[in-house]
Amino acid sequence: MSSNTLKQAAEAARTKSSSMGKQGSETVAAVGNDFLHTPIMRAALPFINGGISGMVATTVIQPVDMIKVRLQLAGEGVATGPKPTPLSVTRDILAQGKALDLYTGLSAGLLRQAVYTTARLGFFDTFMKGLQTRAKENGTQVSFAERAGAGLAAGGIAAFIGNPADLALIRMQSDGLKPIAERKNYKSVIDALTSIVKSEGITALWAGATPTVVRAMSLNLGQLAFFSEAKAQLKARTQWSAQSQTLTASAIAGFFASFLSLPFDFVKTRLQKQQRGPDGKLPYKSMTDCFIKVAKQEGLTRFYRGFGTYYVRIAPHAMVTLIVVDYLGWLTR
Repeated sequence: MSSNTLKQAAEAARTKSSSMGKQGSETVAAVGNDFLHTPIMRAALPFINGGISGMVATTVIQPVDMIKVRLQLAGEGVATGPKPTPLSVTRDILAQGKALDLYTGLSAGLLRQAVYTTARLGFFDTFMKGLQTRAKENGTQVSFAERAGAGLAAGGIAAFIGNPADLALIRMQSDGLKPIAERKNYKSVIDALTSIVKSEGITALWAGATPTVVRAMSLNLGQLAFFSEAKAQLKARTQWSAQSQTLTASAIAGFFASFLSLPFDFVKTRLQKQQRGPDGKLPYKSMTDCFIKVAKQEGLTRFYRGFGTYYVRIAPHAMVTLIVVDYLGWLTR
């Protein structure tokens, strides 16, 4: 056989192999694409994407959340005295341990996102798709009131489901404020949940559920409804890129989410941190009782203590969450 014949045979084999490889990769891609478009996956993807995006954002923002909780618990029951700042709280945490102490409660935070953000973004996306379908059939646009209703409902449902993880997160983050002899030294979120159930009963996992739900509804009204509305307005009124619209809309949403939800977040933190004293009584009887006592003993401005820190926690978290969920939505469309 001549060398030319051998070269032609080798070239033909390479071409055939390349063609088969290309067809194989296209077949795999087609199978993957078909799987993503099955009815079950189309219904599940908003929830999966929401959970992943929330967990990514929490990993980034956890140190800020730790500082925010410590600011809210400082000076409880006292109107005067030194006012802590984000820097002083950070210094105290670092002085007591290691830099990784800023990530105390990360396991609880990730569990909370896996439950809470999965549910709230999944439900919101599902509600919005229903509203958009109805609006298209009627030849109208989804109104801000409808977006707000979707945000409120999604936030309330998700917050109630995720309250145990949120409670565990607060307990883990506030444990370091107690005298050494009284600390629980939780090893993980499972350890925290188990300890709470053993010492206080299973219903204690829903302590502070009312302000948690109200906070989530107000936060989602500010975050999801204002994000959706701001993005729609920017798309209609500007020539900005999709990335610029998403960043701007998420920053706007972060401000309104912070302003509307901080008082409820403050009360939620106080109620979830509280434990029975030697007399067997809790410091606060309810959300309303907590609002009244804090206003009388510490002043109305105490509800907005740490607004800057809270905004720095909420806005970037919202931005990372919404950007990631947008990107995952684009990947899986």
